[in-house]
Amino acid sequence: MGDVKTIKDVIELAKKEEVLMLDLRFMDFPGMWQHFSVPIRELTEDLFEEGLGFDGSSIRGWKAINESDMLVKPVAETAFIDPFFQVKTLVMICNICDPVTGEDYTRDPRNIARKAESYMKSIGMADTAYIGPEAEFFIFDDIRFDQNSHEGYYHIDSMEGRWNTGREEEPNLGYKPRYKEGYFPVSPTDSQQDIRSEMALTLESIGIETEAQHHEVATGGQAEIDMKFAPLVEMGDNLLKFKYVVKNTALQWGHTVTFMPKPLYNDNGSGMHVHLSLWKDGKNLFAGDGYAGLSEQALYAIGGILKHAPSLLAFTNPTTNSYKRLVPGFEAPVNLAFSQRNRSAAIRIPLYSQSTNAKRIEFRCPDPSSNPYLAFSALLMAAMDGIQNKIDPGASLDKDIYDLSPEELADVPQTPGSLREALNALAEDHDYLLKGDVFTPDVIETWINYKMENEVQALDLRPHPWEFALYYDI
Repeated sequence: MGDVKTIKDVIELAKKEEVLMLDLRFMDFPGMWQHFSVPIRELTEDLFEEGLGFDGSSIRGWKAINESDMLVKPVAETAFIDPFFQVKTLVMICNICDPVTGEDYTRDPRNIARKAESYMKSIGMADTAYIGPEAEFFIFDDIRFDQNSHEGYYHIDSMEGRWNTGREEEPNLGYKPRYKEGYFPVSPTDSQQDIRSEMALTLESIGIETEAQHHEVATGGQAEIDMKFAPLVEMGDNLLKFKYVVKNTALQWGHTVTFMPKPLYNDNGSGMHVHLSLWKDGKNLFAGDGYAGLSEQALYAIGGILKHAPSLLAFTNPTTNSYKRLVPGFEAPVNLAFSQRNRSAAIRIPLYSQSTNAKRIEFRCPDPSSNPYLAFSALLMAAMDGIQNKIDPGASLDKDIYDLSPEELADVPQTPGSLREALNALAEDHDYLLKGDVFTPDVIETWINYKMENEVQALDLRPHPWEFALYYDI
């Protein structure tokens, strides 16, 4: 679908493919893709300018019921034919607008990403921010969970789960990856080669170029499929398509996929390392002759990201579960430092990117539970703030973190220990996000309040199963 560029291209594609339905998609505030469908006769040139109305009051974090009318305006270059629906359906991602003023809606995450790109260009810093996320996920066979007044539990199962080595499977063939040893045994230990290949090929069929697919470290079916980097808004779109394809391909195979950062206790969680580089006039601004082949601008960008990391994580690691991944001992980047090699550092400079064009920085804290438009925008804003204010990132952390003395380790700042800490940091440190009206005060306030009320405090109220093991008999 990469050849779809204009409104006329979309209309011609619909006719050529004999499409019957038009599916219009947009992102809610916390980060769930939403949609509704209309007959294909609604696909006219006027639709792109006038949009279609819908009720925004039921969308999480959006309008109150007395001001609920909103418009979706489809974006032509996002069009693709849905690979899963039986009825031939054309999909487009939409921007959200106010029907009275015609203005883009400030709480539309895609609008925030568009403003981040526009701000970067308006100040002359760069014309392209390339983003390359590595979104990890688990492919499970079964998931059950519930919580009510007298019980609370979850039960995960996978034919690949190491916990099933003793299960009667008639026959149990025994090829189950050991904990922390799922990276990279061939089949039969890796039982999910074909499903990952189908995911990758389906992504290719809708215009998303993939670079690699492989089993990840954890037992129980952890996987990674890497997409080719793209400009910020486009990559936000692509990550939504990515999650959609991965989940629905798994469903067709009778499996279920989760992008939860830490579904399994005592094994590696799922991260989303994000690669970033800024370009201007065809030149990579992050390539230079400084540390690890980086430019002065790249080092200042690192300084900005590290300085703002506690508040930045409120968007890049936005769930209570995120902070069960960000703990020492599971390759998690808990140290707010940068390094060429150290994978426990928040920012790594990949050593296999020696060419000028490939030079970039890798922010390793984010996870795939994040809203990509908000996460990528906040990351870019932190990097640009570092460049604008020439923020020194300090010394690199090239030693093995486990060899550091307690005194040395005490000097290395750590990531927040909980979503509550990250949200509190965001409340204190968000001026860098308000530049260019990219994130508005209303967006920051709504994000903090929504997350605190619906996630942090909701979890605080509920007993945890492990609390019974700790305290029942006291």
